[in-house]
Amino acid sequence: MKRLVVAVTGASGAIYAERMIKAILENGHGLDLVLSNYGARLLKEERDLPGEPRRLIDALCERYKISLADDQAVFHNNSDLGAPLASGSYPVAGMVVVPASMKTVGAIASGLGDTLVDRAAMVNLKERRPLIVVPRETPYNRIFMENLLRLHDAGAIVLPAAPGFYQKPKTLEDLGDFIVARVLDRLDLPPSQDLVPRWDPKS
Repeated sequence: MKRLVVAVTGASGAIYAERMIKAILENGHGLDLVLSNYGARLLKEERDLPGEPRRLIDALCERYKISLADDQAVFHNNSDLGAPLASGSYPVAGMVVVPASMKTVGAIASGLGDTLVDRAAMVNLKERRPLIVVPRETPYNRIFMENLLRLHDAGAIVLPAAPGFYQKPKTLEDLGDFIVARVLDRLDLPPSQDLVPRWDPKS
């Protein structure tokens, strides 16, 4: 089992966060979860899910019939800069910001560290652990692109929420799983079953 940090911020695209959390827990990995205020609001408005982390996990476990092991899911307050995630000594395999608001992208790129999401992301960069940022905003202005480039140059993986359609998605969940599969690939954590078919030009 590996532990992963998932941060949910306020860009539209709660389906990506929901399916990311589901895949991590279903496959037996540990989860450290942080929600920004707007991330919590996003989950309520777009997916009818609780915006409080513990209740969110309970709701997802009920929705997807997931049984958790002891301490598999740990919750952190975004204002708690003394949380374990703020230290490089806390052992995690990587971090995913999904969806990533451009406010959060800018804060991480600038090294501000005013919230736990920002601080944990910078810790993953300094420890040379995978940091995957999933922006959904469109179109990009120059400021957005420059901030994303700064994250890329610092070692982050910028993985836009731009799902493919060759798998012929039938549901919103299918689109979410496409992005989740790409994230898990970057973390070298393939799910126990393929979330989406891989591209096969012969098919």
